[in-house]
Amino acid sequence: MTQETNSSKTKVCPTCGTRLSENAVRCLVCGTEFSAQPAPKAAKKTERSVQAASLPQLTLSLPAAIGALVVVIAVVAAIVFFAVRASAPVGTFDVPETATPSETPTPSLTPTVTLPATNTPTATEQPPFEYTVSANDGSCSQIAFNFNVSVQSIIVLNNLASSCPISVGQVLRIPYPTPTVPPPPTNTPLSAEATRISCDTVQITVQENDTLSSIAANYAISMQDIKEFNGLTTDNVFLGQTLQIPLCKRAPDPNQPTPTATLPPPYPAPNLLLPADGAAFTLANDVVTLQWASVGVLRDGEAYQVIIEDVTANQTRRITDYVTDTKFIVPTSFRPNDNVAHVLRWWVVPVLQSGVDEQGQPIWIASGAASEKRVFTWVGVAVQGTPNP
Repeated sequence: MTQETNSSKTKVCPTCGTRLSENAVRCLVCGTEFSAQPAPKAAKKTERSVQAASLPQLTLSLPAAIGALVVVIAVVAAIVFFAVRASAPVGTFDVPETATPSETPTPSLTPTVTLPATNTPTATEQPPFEYTVSANDGSCSQIAFNFNVSVQSIIVLNNLASSCPISVGQVLRIPYPTPTVPPPPTNTPLSAEATRISCDTVQITVQENDTLSSIAANYAISMQDIKEFNGLTTDNVFLGQTLQIPLCKRAPDPNQPTPTATLPPPYPAPNLLLPADGAAFTLANDVVTLQWASVGVLRDGEAYQVIIEDVTANQTRRITDYVTDTKFIVPTSFRPNDNVAHVLRWWVVPVLQSGVDEQGQPIWIASGAASEKRVFTWVGVAVQGTPNP
C-alpha cells in the first residue's frame, strides 16, 4: 500500500497535541482558540524598519569631556553643600563677628625734674715750657720719659715729623704732665661699707712660714674675718702677699690681756722713677719733679723723706722734706745761680714719726730701706757762647 505524502503545512495544538491545519483558528478536539500570527514577511519588514531608525552618534574630544566632568562634579558638590546646609542646625555655619579692640588710653608722662649739674672739678692746664736739647738727650723718647709725657705730645706741640728728629741746642716746647683730677664726691656709703671704711686696719706682708691660722692667732682675729675683709676664697696665703688685718674684728678675751698687734715689717726701698739717672735740666726747666713708686698704703704718722744735695757747690747744699705723696717738686730757690751744670743727688726713705722735739717739730725715724741714689744736672744761668774771632 502506497503512503500518501501530505505536503500541506500543519500545526500542533499546544493543549492536547492534536495536529491541525496551518490556518485553523480553533482546536477541534479541546476547543483551544489560536491567536492570529502575522505573516513572516511583515515581521521581517518591521524588523528592517526598526533597524534603519538608529539614534545619532555624539563624538566629544578629550578636553571637552574633562571640562564636562568638572562641571558635573561642581554641580553635584553644590547640591550636596546646600543640602547639608539646609539640614544643619541654625547657626552652625555662622561666622562669629570679631570685636574691634578699643584703644587703650596712653597715660600722660610725669614731667621729670632736671637737677642742676654738679660742678665737677677739672684740672687747670698749664702752658708748656721750653727745653733746650742737650748732648745727653738721646731721643724724643728719652726726653718724654724724663718729663713723664708722651712722645706724641712733643711731636704735635712742636710740629715735628713722625720720627721726631731733634738736635743739640734745639728748643722744644714740653707740656706739663696731665694732673690727676680728684674723683667727684660720692653718695653716703652703705652701712657695711661704712663699717669697713671706719675699721682700723694693719697692713702686713706674708713672710716665710706664715699661714692664715698663725696670722689670725697673732692678731686674735678669726680666719673667716680676715678672709672676708680681704676677699679670699681659700685658706691659702702666699709669700709676699699683702693682707689688711681688721683690728676692729678682734674679740677681747676677759681672762687674758689684749695682745698687742705686731707692727708691719719694714717697708722695702722705694723704686725711683723720674727723672732718669743722669738727666740734664737747663734754665728753661723752671720745674723739676721727682717721682717714685709707692711702697704701700701709708698709715697715720708715716711719710716719705726726700733728700736732695748739691754735690758740686763750694759748700754742700742740702734740703730734706717730708711728703705723703709719691712725687716732690724741687723748689726753684734750690736752682743754681751760675752757668755751671750742678750735679744734684737725691734719694727717698720711708719714715715714721716717733714723737716731737722741744720746738714741737716731729721726730722722724726710718721705717724702711733707703732707695738708690740718682743724680741729675741743672744749669741756672744761660751759658754765654764764645765769640768767633
